[in-house]
Amino acid sequence: MQTNEVSRREFIKRSGGALAVGTVILTGTDKVIAADKKMDEKGTIIDLSICDGCAAKNTPECVLACRTKNADKFPKVDQSELKPYWPQKKFEDWSDQQDNTKRLTPYNWTFVDQVTVEHDGKSEEVFVPRRCMHCDNPTCAGLCPFSAIEKDKNGAVVINENQCMGGAKCRDVCPWDIPQRQAGVGIYMNLAPDYLGGGVMFKCDFCADLLAEGKQPACVTACPKGAISFGTKQEMKDLAYKRANEISGYVYGDKENGGTATFYVSKVPYEKIDAAIKQSKKDSNDQKPGRPTMEVDAENKLDTLSGMALSAAIAPVAGLAAAGFAAYNKMKGQKKSHEQEKTE
Repeated sequence: MQTNEVSRREFIKRSGGALAVGTVILTGTDKVIAADKKMDEKGTIIDLSICDGCAAKNTPECVLACRTKNADKFPKVDQSELKPYWPQKKFEDWSDQQDNTKRLTPYNWTFVDQVTVEHDGKSEEVFVPRRCMHCDNPTCAGLCPFSAIEKDKNGAVVINENQCMGGAKCRDVCPWDIPQRQAGVGIYMNLAPDYLGGGVMFKCDFCADLLAEGKQPACVTACPKGAISFGTKQEMKDLAYKRANEISGYVYGDKENGGTATFYVSKVPYEKIDAAIKQSKKDSNDQKPGRPTMEVDAENKLDTLSGMALSAAIAPVAGLAAAGFAAYNKMKGQKKSHEQEKTE
């Protein structure tokens, strides 16, 4: 207990000192601007005219592959430590639903939605794999108060779980409500769990570690139908429009939220798919984030006046947080080094 008290005091002291001396302002927007200069970004096509949701199996192969690949990253929660943080009167806990593969959760980073759509006089069953879109200019990174989200050179948008406070601002500004929160884990538990943060946000990271090794994401290699294609972002964009032209279909993800690295191709208009998803959520009384809609031309909040104003307002907080995390990581490094010296 004493160690945590010291850590909290040192965290605040060093945070304020670093900010005052260095005037640190590190926002997600800064990272996005830097990422725009990188030319190695990858992308995917998800062809809804091919995907059948692995109908013969209980769980789609892409979902199983994602869960297997990321199992060691899933949150490990002590439920006895779960509690609301002031002024909240609730917390988000999915630890008793770790096997839920019908929606996005902190333990399930991709799922396949299924809706029925009337199109051209026929009833069409549409299967829609959903996960993070990995946007060109991600609002989640631009508006994270703790600078916990980065876009790497391959285009993967990644949450640093060791820096995330679980404030859920990323989910608030995501057009698809992708990141999901798990309480009772994260750095806030070592600082001031009664007053800071709500846990950690989790989502698909595009298998960033595999991309760094020149490999494909797990969902791509696992798809038995070849419904998910992978390549450079420009290749995927060109191929998506070519495929859409072949089937007299439509592309989603190129314009939405200012552009993404995920291109859906469908012979059914996305307005109809979006309406069907919303109706399905209403019918099942499941309005919580975790079943993304497909609104066409979703606006990027960073391009709006209110979004820019919010980003500017968050910048000083982000600077303080960045300085604090730097201090915290330095303290952890010093402590680890001291413990190693003791054992030698």
